[in-house]
Amino acid sequence: MDSRKFLYDNNELFQSISLPSQDLPAPALYVVALPIGNLGDITLRALWILSKADCIAAEDTRETRKLLEKFNIESHLFPVHQHNEHEGAEKVLSYLAEGKRVALVTDAGTPAVSDPGTKVVAEIRERGYRVIPIPGASASVTAISAAGMAPEGFTFHGFLTGGKKERAAELQKLINSGRIFILYEAPHRLEKLIDELSESVPADRKITIARELTKKFE
Repeated sequence: MDSRKFLYDNNELFQSISLPSQDLPAPALYVVALPIGNLGDITLRALWILSKADCIAAEDTRETRKLLEKFNIESHLFPVHQHNEHEGAEKVLSYLAEGKRVALVTDAGTPAVSDPGTKVVAEIRERGYRVIPIPGASASVTAISAAGMAPEGFTFHGFLTGGKKERAAELQKLINSGRIFILYEAPHRLEKLIDELSESVPADRKITIARELTKKFE
């Protein structure tokens, strides 16, 4: 018996929500959100799409292969990351030209949101192919939901860029807007960001720091 077929094609849960009968257009690029730490946060639809994709464009094929093995999914993987996005887009286009379904994933969260994928999605759309988003876990929304700070919305900014002056100017512009804003930062640069915030953010404004979201040491 093919256990993968049992898991996905003949699974009662998948059938109860009509996944097998849902349309899977081809050719198309499927932008698939993955968990941001806890594998239990993956969606049934994401599993279905990954199991049906002809190939998967992954930020790190080694990390994606580990995830696929957890869910007993086999697929052809090829790398698309920040250093080869143009070449990666061309490879995606070659598969789409063959009428295939291509899934685009990053190591965690949603591609093209402070992660590789923006150039790929833009090039595929410019060539006239369908781009279909498969929603899932979001670090920014997860953090803001527990912060209790944004009843009237927020500004998502992502990573600050440039040198010290550029970052300071970027940060000041966000502060001056008066809105709640969300920044991303790598763990090894977090202390630097905290110092920048302490120098710039007015004393009457609140700051929430969230890391390891959905993980054991959240």
